[in-house]
Amino acid sequence: MERQIATFFGVGLLRPAPGTWGSAAAVALAVLACELGASLLVPVGVVLATLLGFWAVPRVTAASADKDPSEIVIDEVAGQWLAMCFTVIPLWRHGVSILDAWPGFVAPFLLFRLFDIWKPWLVGRADRRGDAAGVMLDDLWAGLFAGVVSVILAGLYHGLLEPML
Repeated sequence: MERQIATFFGVGLLRPAPGTWGSAAAVALAVLACELGASLLVPVGVVLATLLGFWAVPRVTAASADKDPSEIVIDEVAGQWLAMCFTVIPLWRHGVSILDAWPGFVAPFLLFRLFDIWKPWLVGRADRRGDAAGVMLDDLWAGLFAGVVSVILAGLYHGLLEPML
């Protein structure tokens, strides 16, 4: 069961770029949840994916020399859903369809992938831990950064930051 969770039920076995496939699956599920009127499943999903990831990843990697195999994507799912929360929750509060705010799911996806690959600051520090906790933490930091930058970009796009400039 831990392997199924770690690979997000086989999504991590897709090639090429399993991390991108894991992120894309997370975005698709978040958009679906929003469109079905269940937007709050996204923050619940962050908590569940994080808890399950911290449980499954050390079990899957225990006997392996590679402590961050590419097929493990539960970390990407947790981080991507965290990034999506910065869009999903405000849209839900205002009763706006996520499809009507289409950059609201594209920007967190692209930014999350950027921070996950680039690994700036705390993302890189977590990745360099070289353990199961680092596998999860680097993507959670990347998700947090992607979410914050998404909000800043949305503010700039909508002109909310203009008076402060």
